[in-house]
Amino acid sequence: MFISTAYAQAAGGGDGAGALMQFAPLILIFVVFYFLLIRPQQKKQKEHKAMLEAIRRGDKIVTAGGLIGTVAKVVGDDELSVEIADGVKVKVARGMVSTVLSKTEPAKSDAKEDKEEKEEEPKKD
Repeated sequence: MFISTAYAQAAGGGDGAGALMQFAPLILIFVVFYFLLIRPQQKKQKEHKAMLEAIRRGDKIVTAGGLIGTVAKVVGDDELSVEIADGVKVKVARGMVSTVLSKTEPAKSDAKEDKEEKEEEPKKD
């Protein structure tokens, strides 16, 4: 006859190592994604945030829209006044700055404050 007899296989015990081996490729893929994609992206975001916080008057910047200009004034925590041509100033959201082309030296008042702060810090021996 064409129909064969089917036999039930014995149920496997609760082997924890077998279950772990089934998920090993999935875990390996996640580890590779973390080190090749997630971690470098987090590092890049952290560096970009530090760059945005360090913008000051006189820095030459490039916006996300491609405008190149000089920071004329830092209006607030999230807004800059950028001079893109002689006498032409635009307001730009700080988050839209993609690159700082050249940094300027701190203003004299900033340099004095930095020097005073360094003198106040106790020396570590």
